[in-house]
Amino acid sequence: MLFDQVTPPANDLLYKRNDPNDVRWGEVVHFEQSDYEQAQVVLIGCPQDEGVRRNKGRVGAAQAPDTIRRAFYRLAASPEEDVILFDIGNTRIQPTLEATHDVHMTIIKQLIEDGKQVISLGGGNDLAYADCSGLAQVVPNLITINVDAHFDVRADTVRNSGTPYRQLLDEGLINPKKFYEVGSLPMANSKVYEAYLQRQGVRVIPLETMQHDGIAFTFDAILNHEADAIFWGLDMDVVHVADAPGVSAPNTFGISAHQFCQLATIAGRDNRSRVFEITEVNPIYDIDDRTSRLAAAAIWYFLANILITSET
Repeated sequence: MLFDQVTPPANDLLYKRNDPNDVRWGEVVHFEQSDYEQAQVVLIGCPQDEGVRRNKGRVGAAQAPDTIRRAFYRLAASPEEDVILFDIGNTRIQPTLEATHDVHMTIIKQLIEDGKQVISLGGGNDLAYADCSGLAQVVPNLITINVDAHFDVRADTVRNSGTPYRQLLDEGLINPKKFYEVGSLPMANSKVYEAYLQRQGVRVIPLETMQHDGIAFTFDAILNHEADAIFWGLDMDVVHVADAPGVSAPNTFGISAHQFCQLATIAGRDNRSRVFEITEVNPIYDIDDRTSRLAAAAIWYFLANILITSET
C-alpha cells in the first residue's frame, strides 16, 4: 500500500562515479522495496506547486525534488553501514492540492509509525501541513520549527503555501507553546498575523534577533524544551538571495548558505528530529543550480550528523 502511493526515483538521478575510493550518495542509497525495512532515514519528494500558485507566488517548485536529488546524489557518501538512506520516490500528485496533501500525510504517518526519520522535499511550503500533521498523529508531543522569512499563518479560506501553520494551529495538531517562527522579516509579514501568533503564545524569533544571538544560541534555547519529536520546516527563502536565488519568493535579506547548513547540522545531531523538510526551491529561477545544490548540501550535513548521534 505504501509503495502504491509513490513514484520511484528515476535511475538517471542516481549518480555513479564507479570509484571505490570516492563513493557518492547515488551509489549507496537504497530504493528497492526489499531494503525499506532496514533503512534508518527515508527521503521523499512531493513535486507540486499548486499551493504557491494559489498564494500568488511564482511557480516552478514542482521541479525541485528531483533537481535536489540530482545535486545530492553527486555528493561524497559516508560509509553505507553508518546510516542507511532509502529513497522512496515522489508522492503521486492528485487532482487537487487537498487530495495530494491527504496522500502525502498518509505516507508520512506510515513512515513515522515504522520508526523512520524522514527527509521531505517540496514543492511549496504548504507541504508543512501534510508533513507535520502526519508526524503529529503518531507523536503528538512535538517541537515545531518554521525557519522562514514568512509566518505562513494566513487566514485564507482555500489552503495554499501561506496557510500551513495556521491549519496546524487551528486544528490543534501542534502546541503553540512549542511552535517557533524563526527567521521572519518584518517587511514580509502582516502585523495582523504577528498579533495572531502572539495571542496563540507562539514564539517569534525574527531574522535580526537570530543573527544577533547566533544560530547555535538560538536553537539551543529552542531545543532545550522537552518533546518526543521535532519537526523542522526549512523554507529556502530564509536564505539570502545571493546564496539561494531559485526560490518561490526571494528576499533581499536572509541567512547565509553556511548558516543554513549549520541548521541542518543541529537538526541531525538531535535524535528527536523525525521530519526534516526543505521547501520552496524553484529551479526555474535558479542560477547554476545554486539553490538546489545548497538544499543538497543541507541534506548531506543532516545525514552526516545523524552518524554522530548514533555513535554516542
